[in-house]
Amino acid sequence: MKTKLNSVLLIDDDEPTNFIAKMIVTKAELNDNTQAIQSGVKALKYLQDENFSNYDIPDLIFLDINMPTMNGWEFLEEYKKLDIHKKKKIVLYMLTTSMNDDDQLRSEKIEHVDGFLIKPLTLKTYTEIVNKHFV
Repeated sequence: MKTKLNSVLLIDDDEPTNFIAKMIVTKAELNDNTQAIQSGVKALKYLQDENFSNYDIPDLIFLDINMPTMNGWEFLEEYKKLDIHKKKKIVLYMLTTSMNDDDQLRSEKIEHVDGFLIKPLTLKTYTEIVNKHFV
């Protein structure tokens, strides 16, 4: 039997990237709900929703680094202040085009970041993440 996650959240300003990642996540059939949000600011508002049930809180987040208005690093500064971490452990992966070793090293020093991936998300990688953290 496959593990089923409640929810996956994709945060990336690039609509085609979100579309592809959502297709991959949907094809895997390992979660019930996938949300794609195109900005860090909107993602924070989504995560701060007072009507959020524990079911709605994402099990897994994929976060882009290079976004306008609020980049991935700025998002993480605000994300770590959220109360949702008291309710549930959320697995968060940076999903980026950045090949900069400094970005990967920086991500490894952040408590809430569980991994660093180069785009695009693949079915194999998504399945491996689910098996590693949720099985």
